[in-house]
Amino acid sequence: MLIGHYIHQLDDKKRISIPAKWRVLLGKKVVVTSGLDKSLFVFSLKEWQKIAEKLSELSFTNKDTRSFTRFMLSNAFEGDLDSVGRILITEPLKNFANIKKKAVLVGMHSRVEIWSEEEWEKYSKENNKSADSVASKLSDIGVF
Repeated sequence: MLIGHYIHQLDDKKRISIPAKWRVLLGKKVVVTSGLDKSLFVFSLKEWQKIAEKLSELSFTNKDTRSFTRFMLSNAFEGDLDSVGRILITEPLKNFANIKKKAVLVGMHSRVEIWSEEEWEKYSKENNKSADSVASKLSDIGVF
């Protein structure tokens, strides 16, 4: 399971190191794509195939599903973890997530999110304020 968060720096070649314990779960090949909330999503190849299959089953006649499918698939690229566990962050994805030098890698069970350090701090500050009320709502629907 991918959990926790780590702060790493992009090197001069726009590569970022994936934590060692996550590499085992992700495998040698990953898919990196634009995510939500100005983050990037990193999936194992197996997990990405599930996501891509679900997206392909959505109706292409619905504008919202067409748009979201394009958002996820057109920005995705398949990459290899190098011998020391780094992946490349392409320039368009780096710009999309506003990543400069430092990035925060966040484990989200079946995917990794990559955030610029600034965006993560801003998101965390806002999200922490509402955690109690969200937990209460989740309790109402039986999650807790």
